[in-house]
Amino acid sequence: MTIVLSGASGFIGSRLRPALTDASVRTVVCRRGWDAAILQGTDAVIHLAGEPVAQRWTAGAKQRILDSRVQGTRGSVEAMAALAEPPKVLVCASAIGYYGSRGSEILTESSPPGTGFLPEVCIAWEREALAAESLGVRVVPLRIGIVLDTRGGALKRMLPPFRLGLGGRIGTGNQWMSWIHIDDLISLIRFVLVHPLRGPVNAVAPEPVTNSDFTRALASALRRPAFLPVPSAALQILFGEMSEVLLASQRVLPRKAVSAGFSFRYAHLPDALADLFR
Repeated sequence: MTIVLSGASGFIGSRLRPALTDASVRTVVCRRGWDAAILQGTDAVIHLAGEPVAQRWTAGAKQRILDSRVQGTRGSVEAMAALAEPPKVLVCASAIGYYGSRGSEILTESSPPGTGFLPEVCIAWEREALAAESLGVRVVPLRIGIVLDTRGGALKRMLPPFRLGLGGRIGTGNQWMSWIHIDDLISLIRFVLVHPLRGPVNAVAPEPVTNSDFTRALASALRRPAFLPVPSAALQILFGEMSEVLLASQRVLPRKAVSAGFSFRYAHLPDALADLFR
């Protein structure tokens, strides 16, 4: 199998690329934009590239976040359309931001989208990817949750205060967090490449937790106290509109992955954290 990978130097891509490389897989990195030549004779595309969401959302930043996802995904589909035989599979990153903030509502792949900036981005992002279905391509937008890895992402940013015993819940702590261990995410990407799943797939562990429970589990794994909550107002001052990502409540379940037979190695948060801090 020959796979074209975009975003190979990013947080997820840098972990995925070596995991894809074995005797039966050849990985081609897309670095300079999409064209038909790079896709010629390939079997699958994994599209992960996009402007980071974790930044202050100025008008310019919001436009870059949207454009990088819409235009980048559209470019990959247009390159496929130029081929007599396009790749058979497109796995495109999306996010659980699709659902917006929904309190304790249980969210599955069939749940409707939320409202606000991130849901609008995810809707447009997935629409561009799903356009490849008209070419006979099997399309899987992965709605990725909070990826746990000490080398990057949200967890890496949380660690310094928690290691100093200065961690605590965010806001009320009642908001739901849908997470996934980096190794399970890599395994799930490999799984959807070869199993006949179509349409959105939630890339989250089967046991979401509240922010308060996450805080206690992280503090316990680090053997530190966690008693300094971060007020919602402080986050809004620091991050502006982007603070809604930190305060959103998303209780998302991986119904399609589980139904297709995917087995999570780290289904429980304490097990995932124990592995990461081993």
